[in-house]
Amino acid sequence: MTRKLGTRAVALMTALAVATPVAMVAMPAWAYSFNDVRIEGAERIEPATILSFANIARGQEVSAGELNDALQRLQNSGLFETVEVIPQGNTLVIRVSEYPTINQINIEGNRRLDDERLLEVVQSQPRRVYQPSQALADATAIAQAYAASGRLAARVDPRIIRRDGNRIDLVFEVREGDLTEIERIGFAGNRAFSDRRLRQVLETKQAGILRTFIRSDTFAPERISLDEQLLTDFYRSRGYADFRVQAVAPEIARERDAFYITFNIQEGPQYRFGSVNTVSEIAGVEASAFAEQNRVRTGSVYNPAIIDNSIRRMETVAIEQGLDFVNIEPRVTRNPGSRTLDLTFALTRGPRIFVERIDIEGNTTTLDRVIRRQFRTVEGDPFNPREIRNSAERIRALGYFSDAQVETRQGSSEQQVIVDVNVEEQPTGSLSFGASYGQNSGVGFNAGLTERNFLGRGQQLGINVSTASGDQKADFNFVEPYLLGRDLRWRLSGGYSETERLNSKYDTRSAYLGTGLEFPISQNGRLEVRYRLSRDSILNVQDGFDDETGLPTDTEDRSSSLIIDDEGTRVTSAIGYSYSYDSRITGLNPLTGYRLSFSQDVAGLGGDVKNVKTGIFAGVESRAWREEVALRAEFEAGAVVSYGDSSTRINDRYRGGSHMRGFEPNGLGPRDLGPSQEGDDVNDALGGNYYWALRTEAQFPLGLPEEYGITGGLFADVGSVWGLDNTTASFEGDSYEVDDSMKVRASIGASIFWTTPIGPLRFNFAKAVKKEEQDKEQKFDLTISTNF
Repeated sequence: MTRKLGTRAVALMTALAVATPVAMVAMPAWAYSFNDVRIEGAERIEPATILSFANIARGQEVSAGELNDALQRLQNSGLFETVEVIPQGNTLVIRVSEYPTINQINIEGNRRLDDERLLEVVQSQPRRVYQPSQALADATAIAQAYAASGRLAARVDPRIIRRDGNRIDLVFEVREGDLTEIERIGFAGNRAFSDRRLRQVLETKQAGILRTFIRSDTFAPERISLDEQLLTDFYRSRGYADFRVQAVAPEIARERDAFYITFNIQEGPQYRFGSVNTVSEIAGVEASAFAEQNRVRTGSVYNPAIIDNSIRRMETVAIEQGLDFVNIEPRVTRNPGSRTLDLTFALTRGPRIFVERIDIEGNTTTLDRVIRRQFRTVEGDPFNPREIRNSAERIRALGYFSDAQVETRQGSSEQQVIVDVNVEEQPTGSLSFGASYGQNSGVGFNAGLTERNFLGRGQQLGINVSTASGDQKADFNFVEPYLLGRDLRWRLSGGYSETERLNSKYDTRSAYLGTGLEFPISQNGRLEVRYRLSRDSILNVQDGFDDETGLPTDTEDRSSSLIIDDEGTRVTSAIGYSYSYDSRITGLNPLTGYRLSFSQDVAGLGGDVKNVKTGIFAGVESRAWREEVALRAEFEAGAVVSYGDSSTRINDRYRGGSHMRGFEPNGLGPRDLGPSQEGDDVNDALGGNYYWALRTEAQFPLGLPEEYGITGGLFADVGSVWGLDNTTASFEGDSYEVDDSMKVRASIGASIFWTTPIGPLRFNFAKAVKKEEQDKEQKFDLTISTNF
């Protein structure tokens, strides 16, 4: 039976039912029937839409609970700010207040992250209906963006500003907070290596004196997994086959402004290789040819890279013999008692699985072919899981992507797989401005533009301009690393430089254009062939006469007659080659790496210069004393020999100071001292046709916190510069001989290495312990630290 109640009574009961649904159980199950439904307050939402959410038909008997359900459905639709359901006799009134429309979205209080970056994570949009739940989600997303940049204390609050026409401005108020830096990284369980050495392995760094500029000292959860892998690779490459990271415990300070990270590790024993064998389990395939490619030696420290290198070489043999679906399976047997690992390379027949296709996604700038050429496998080739993993590492090593994932899935059949490559682009270009200081050149300024992925083609472009007292340079360099789709590195470079009285009594002008083609000839060796065309001028030489009056000047300002004879412009057209061998390419020995190179350039293919320039270099670096100390030794030598009627000029010859520390750039080698041989009349450095130099040094910690990036070093150099085509000089009509004999010089010193955001700086304090009287010392020098 339908009972009619007063409007106020029904509204009161409905409100009570909405506010306290539990109370409805004790109320009578009254029912209502409405002949009409009136909707009030709707402006944008169609009445039919509101009725569909309410789901109450005219003439339908409904209970108070069903009215409450209708109210809940309308509120949960997300379309209305307020909703009222009011029975008025035979009429049901649904009164709504629609959410306003967003007029604009602003972010206030942000200084570290710009609006463009933060608006990318905001899902609310202008000219759309405002949703409080979405605004809260957007505030959370903004806070997460700050957390990813190391500011876990950031707070974001959404605010609305009412405008006319039922519109609002949505404002996110940001309190950025301080960086949540990593104050300390510790290790538990390490015995073979110190905390200092292990911290050098990690991508994550501790906060130091340069915390304002360094981002790797902010906590980023995604870096933890990378650090675990880096630690694992570090230990296993040094023989610790059982190493594992048991747990990583990051703890945040109460103020949420600092993290303390502890890596709990288990080193295990260090293993060496025991017996090493190669067997074939494929009928008709002999193991002898594969065994010849084995580079694992009994008694050597276990290193997965050596195993991987041997497998790669054996797979090459399989390809050469036309054998498909051959797996080189390394089988390792542990001998805990002797701490050795017996290794067997087993040739097995693998499943007949082919690569159906390679799908690449996420590369908005980089062309597909740049990524695809990192695969040694193409569509239709036999599937090789190890090669796919290596391809993934090569893609990550490009440095073009912040993330690169390579996964496989089944293709159109069980015998086919699809390789999925998902990458995330990151900036690859930089514009730099800087300053430099040299004891001889003074303060200088430089600007540079570099792009490692030019136009998404994987090409490299660099432009640099620098200026200092008496020295200006500008140059460019363009590299195509995969010419014609092959591992052919083509280079085009050019530049212009000029000096004015830079440690000399003459000026120089030089412009050049060069090109070269580099390609591999072995796993670790590469060969480059090149051509260079240059125009070099020596001008404004002080010949002892005033240019305007033609009268003699002070004889102490006169240049050597050998330099006066060099004045003028000459064009050099030279072809050359260089071979380099770098053991670090394969990284088979993590403790020691070395590099060798030999080069020759022949000038005379046109131009005015005819000479042959030859250079050799050998460098080795090794770690000792639990890898805390780096030991380096470098030997280099060169010779420039003229032929025909040509002779070397001063700008063709070697300057000893650039190869030995403790001497000025023109500080050693043959020098014209004039007839008195006391250095008062001329005193000009002439350079030499030949040189050799041996440099040795040790770099070690100073006991300072490693997050400061400051280490120390000791060095000792020895070498010489000598040899001239013409040793007869003249001064005021008198002829005399210039001493160009080889005389050994030596220096010792100490260095301070400082890793800074602008680059690794090196402060050298040197003392020449063996020199000639006329040599020019340089006791202090500030340079950019480089490795061989």
